[in-house]
Amino acid sequence: MLIKNATLYTENDIVNGHLAIKNGKITDIFTDLPADLTPYRDVIDGTHLNVIPGFIDTHIHGANGADTMDATDEAIQTMANYLVSEGTTSFLATTMTQAPENIERALANLAQYENVDTGAEMIGIHLEGPFVEKSKAGAQPLKYISKPDLKLFNKWQEIAADKIKTVTIAPEHDQDWTLTSALRKADINVSAGHTDVNFSELKEAVKHGVNQVTHLCNAMNGIHHRDIGAVGAAFMVKELKAEIISDGIHVDPAMLQLIYQNIGPERLILITDAMRAKGLEPGDYELGGQPVRVTEDRAVLDNGSLAGSILNMIDGAKQFFSMPNVSLHDIIQMASVNPAKQVGVFKDKGSIAVGKDADLLLVDDQLDLKITLKKGKIVYQGVSQ
Repeated sequence: MLIKNATLYTENDIVNGHLAIKNGKITDIFTDLPADLTPYRDVIDGTHLNVIPGFIDTHIHGANGADTMDATDEAIQTMANYLVSEGTTSFLATTMTQAPENIERALANLAQYENVDTGAEMIGIHLEGPFVEKSKAGAQPLKYISKPDLKLFNKWQEIAADKIKTVTIAPEHDQDWTLTSALRKADINVSAGHTDVNFSELKEAVKHGVNQVTHLCNAMNGIHHRDIGAVGAAFMVKELKAEIISDGIHVDPAMLQLIYQNIGPERLILITDAMRAKGLEPGDYELGGQPVRVTEDRAVLDNGSLAGSILNMIDGAKQFFSMPNVSLHDIIQMASVNPAKQVGVFKDKGSIAVGKDADLLLVDDQLDLKITLKKGKIVYQGVSQ
């Protein structure tokens, strides 16, 4: 395949030129169009379009009626096939606090799941809960929350065939940092989330391996003038990356602006935290066995707590892109580069460079998605293209 006459946002530069793909990989980036195009089976005209790396959603529960906890291949395939329509080419299938046997069923399914050519690539698992704080449970069912347990995690990682890449925990409950230290030794992200940890505790937790914050500002204590807590730690502690749900609901747009200005694109990771109602009509759904009411813009439990989101990645990116001084390069950093590095796939994904997977998006200057390619194959094409 050849993409011609496009603005290419490569790993190190912005190139007005052409990009060649073979066997799912980027093989060449050049400024002079070849006189003979017959070697290319497919040619995409990228005139007036930008080519950027595909998005990587490292925190997503479900989409289009399916959920990771359904524990079926069909559910994961349904999610994967939907995600490419929002620019997501790779994702971590995310579990949630549930009965241990339900978590194990989901992990066993993901362990043997084989990716489909038509959809986004499942590159691992995000274990969200059950090792969280009850007072910050959010949509995590209270009765299944438990203390951090290394023995239980090791069992689950074996069931998951070592596919767990990120674990969300409340670090204040990890006695002697046993689980935290073991996870980081195994190169697994330890993300502080659903937590009431104070600032000094989280700084100490970082020394033992916590390297991320789960959906910043949500299900955690806020900034107080006597203790700046987990949110303040994300601002102050440079070792921490921070997930952010940029739907304008989970975090107010003014707060998004404050976060961007103070944390910056180098440490933010755009996520959706989406649940199964994403892509469907408003109505009644469920999350972890709990009833969820979905309106035009949000999903809530009966008690009013937000129950994940119905956000598309491209819309989350647009929310940031609409803010002052946010460039397309910054969007790439937050939605592609940072998550790829955080889950250890940057050698293959997350940027445009020769030898990397041809997971690519063609977007216009307003960030409207025209084409999604996954490993060099067109898996989504916008109606206007």
